[in-house]
Amino acid sequence: MTEPKLKARGSRSSRPRPYPSRLSLRPSPLRPLCFAGERLYKWRPTSARSDREGSAVVPEADLMNITNILSYSWADGTLETYGSGLLIYHCFCDSRNIAEIHRAPASQDLLAAFLAAAAGNYAGKTLEGYLSGVRAWHTIHGVHWAPVKAESVALQPKSAAKKKRCPYTVEIITTLLSQLDFNVPLDAAVASCLTTGFYSSARLGDFDSAIHVKPSNVREETDPQGLKMTVLGLPWTKSKPSGEDIFYATQDNVTDPCRIFANHLRVNGPPPNSHLFSYVHKSAHRPLTKSAFIARIHKAFKTAKLDPLQGHGIRIGATLFYLLRGTPFDVVKSIGRWASDAFLLYLRKHAQIMAPYMQANPHLHTEFVRISMPPAR
Repeated sequence: MTEPKLKARGSRSSRPRPYPSRLSLRPSPLRPLCFAGERLYKWRPTSARSDREGSAVVPEADLMNITNILSYSWADGTLETYGSGLLIYHCFCDSRNIAEIHRAPASQDLLAAFLAAAAGNYAGKTLEGYLSGVRAWHTIHGVHWAPVKAESVALQPKSAAKKKRCPYTVEIITTLLSQLDFNVPLDAAVASCLTTGFYSSARLGDFDSAIHVKPSNVREETDPQGLKMTVLGLPWTKSKPSGEDIFYATQDNVTDPCRIFANHLRVNGPPPNSHLFSYVHKSAHRPLTKSAFIARIHKAFKTAKLDPLQGHGIRIGATLFYLLRGTPFDVVKSIGRWASDAFLLYLRKHAQIMAPYMQANPHLHTEFVRISMPPAR
């Protein structure tokens, strides 16, 4: 075998922009100008696999293929975050005149100094992401990693703390829909994406146009009691790269995703193998991108004189919607495909959800404790 099995990631027709003026990165052949999502595998340490003892028996093409294959271990969005962290790390090293040979493998003292310098300027979660980026860079190039933790959260400035993500509600979605013209192709697609995403508790990234869900991936299923569900077979998600199904059902109000999806099909008629929310643009079909969706939704917020909400609030809102409807906790967790303890935050922060479980009814109280409290170890 003399050629890599997969194409290198990140092939784009556009050119990367220069780095922000506030960041001073010294020119180096080890770090070519590239997109943030490409830095993890295009920026090379001085100590690479090909430099190690015993690597001479492995063809150079195969060594390159290892790096290429490992780059597929992370989603595109994660690569971009990690790439930003790697840029900050090398800017720090340049400012301290750290030699290239000492940047990888990075010593615990160097990593601790990097975190200490960044503390007070970045939010704790941001620091954790940046440190993960440096670690991933070591991993992808086969360089030893000295474990260190980002324990600088307490020093983060108030300005770095992320704004609380407020949830979308049926009332807010109803208001947004009133600002859209269902006969306009873009608006029809946006309305369908919004309601489908909400009632299926999907992430906006699940509808990514690069690895898209198609009209041919939509099917309807009926249970023995005659209850119908619409199923979307997603070919790829951040948590399940092999794909998974999401579901939604007809709702008895103006936000009904089934009726709005049917309108989208009528107005836009996306081809079976095109993006699910493709819309007609200049006599052709254009996939609905996340940026186009957010831009149109924010315009609707502005027209309605409401403060815009973040896209992630759609999934948060869906979780709260089903919980407040009385859907069992475990079922809501399954609907939203929550795999981490982040799901439990909604139990502890919203009194309306907890109220029925905090009354005198012992059965409900026991159920709440079972769900919200971690098991004894």
